[in-house]
Amino acid sequence: MDLTSLLNNHLPAHPPIFSPPPSLQDLCDELALVDVMKDRLKGEMMDLQHGSLFLKTSKIVADTDYAVTANSRLVVVTAGVRQQEGESRLNLVQRNVNVFKSIIPQIIKYSPNCTLVVVSNPVDVLTYVTWKLSGLPKHRVIGSGTNLDSARFRFLMAERLGIHASSFNGWVLGEHGDTSVPVWSGANVAGVNLQKLNPEIGTDDDSEQWKATHKAVVDSAYEVIKLKGYTNWAIGLSVADLTESIIKNMSRVHPVSTMVKDMYGIGEEVFLSLPCVLNSSGVSSVINMTLTDAEVGQLRNSADTLWGIQKDLKDV
Repeated sequence: MDLTSLLNNHLPAHPPIFSPPPSLQDLCDELALVDVMKDRLKGEMMDLQHGSLFLKTSKIVADTDYAVTANSRLVVVTAGVRQQEGESRLNLVQRNVNVFKSIIPQIIKYSPNCTLVVVSNPVDVLTYVTWKLSGLPKHRVIGSGTNLDSARFRFLMAERLGIHASSFNGWVLGEHGDTSVPVWSGANVAGVNLQKLNPEIGTDDDSEQWKATHKAVVDSAYEVIKLKGYTNWAIGLSVADLTESIIKNMSRVHPVSTMVKDMYGIGEEVFLSLPCVLNSSGVSSVINMTLTDAEVGQLRNSADTLWGIQKDLKDV
């Protein structure tokens, strides 16, 4: 049985409307929801059940007791305190660490063989926290990372180029946040490398100011939160994309948060996004992407930023 559990706790980082994508995309035969807000949880369950005629998920259940998630194959964690307008993801960390201390042991108690996908922000730090609290091997603890950043990057770049997002190839790596790293050296359309056409692309000396596109990626979540109070559709679709690769054993490559110690000269235990092969085992391998010296430097800066937060965490 494929049992995907979407876990919400307190004020969710992504509202419960995030729940439908996995069930809408035929990714599980049982969907379990957990939340501390009993009435809202029941309402979400009923709303989904009432639409079950249109879904391919045969069973939808919910409870405040984690026992309902027993024997989950995949657990998607969206628990956490909601990010406020103007608040950086990193400022959320200690509050959300305290939330995770109450839920991760419960998840592992009932589903010791699961793979965990962490969505809550700051996702890279909380993926590290989840790894520590769960005791699971690192390949079975995955952060949603820059899968969404890369999607935003591809959309915005493609829009400016006048093509569909699927026809632009580009990656954003590192932190899911302010120090994320756009890989300009690998950006291409149909194999045509953009950096070869414009050697200054992404730099301050670029007359075309492509750097502004990456800034728009970094700012986009803050802008959406300012306009509607939260983000939900894009992150829901992004995580459903990751879920499909894991549940269907597809071995697709995604930029997701994984343990990067000893990669690219990073010496600390931090989780950052690199291109990872995802299948039923979780992260089966990490692609050794060729980066420029400048990009490696940015990646290390991203790691240093997160380690600066992690080293001061309490009770992890």
